[in-house]
Order: sequence, then C-alpha cells, then structure tokens
Amino acid sequence: MRIAIASDHAATDLKAELAEWLMELGHEVADLGTHSNDSVDYPDYGYKLAAILADGTAERGIGLCGSGLGISMSINRNPAVRCAMVSEPLSAKLAREHNDANCIALGARLIGIDMAKACVTTFLDTEFAGGRHQRRVDKLSNPPFDTDTIEPLQ
Repeated sequence: MRIAIASDHAATDLKAELAEWLMELGHEVADLGTHSNDSVDYPDYGYKLAAILADGTAERGIGLCGSGLGISMSINRNPAVRCAMVSEPLSAKLAREHNDANCIALGARLIGIDMAKACVTTFLDTEFAGGRHQRRVDKLSNPPFDTDTIEPLQ
C-alpha cells in the first residue's frame, strides 16, 4: 500500500519509527516531513498530506503532532480527505468501517509506539463497510445543502 506520513516537530521520532516499521512490512512510504525537532507549523504538513491523498498519490495517510488534534484539523480542510483522530484500535476500526477514513491522526505526546502500531495496523487492515454508511460518507464531501440557508438554532 502507498502510505503518506507527515508530522510537526513534536512527532518526528514517532513518525520515523512508524515509517521504518511500515517499510519493513512492505508498504511504500512517502515521508513528507518534518525531519527535525525545530519548531514548525503543523498546518503546513497537514495540508501537504491532504493534497497527496486527494490527488491519489497515496492510498492512506498518517498525520502526527503532539496531540494529533491540530494536524487532523488541517488535514480535514481538504474535502477529499477524511482524517480521524484515534488513540486506540477500536476508533481506527470504526473510522475505516463506518466513515471510510483515508487518514488517521495520532498524538505523539499521548500515545506510545506499541499503541500507535496497533492503531495503524487496524486502520490499514479494516475495509469500509459501505451500505448504509456510504450516503453519510458522500455527504462529508458533498453537503446536500447550502450552509448559508441553515436556520439558526432558537
């Protein structure tokens, strides 16, 4: 599988370990950076990862930052990408099975290498269930309404 992986400075060590492990498993890995512990802005790497997924260069993506939250938010700005912040295998499974996630985000300051590998393994091994979930996934990229016409809550 072609997998793109990106991180900010808080997650370079975890990214390097995961990239090496994925290559050992036979995956093609595109390491999009960063490659040092010097402070960088996570959105730059999230946007880069999202673009690679959106254009089909990679089949799946893994975004990493200190918490996983910031990079997941930047990745999800691209409507062709569905990135789920996960911290254990069940979330990774449901993200794939129900939401057809093509990317996961992990928090390097919140998760160890063994749990990260368990999440990635589940993410890569789980198929999208389709069926009733498909119409919901379709709405993520193509909302069926004009957001300007939504009535405010009373």
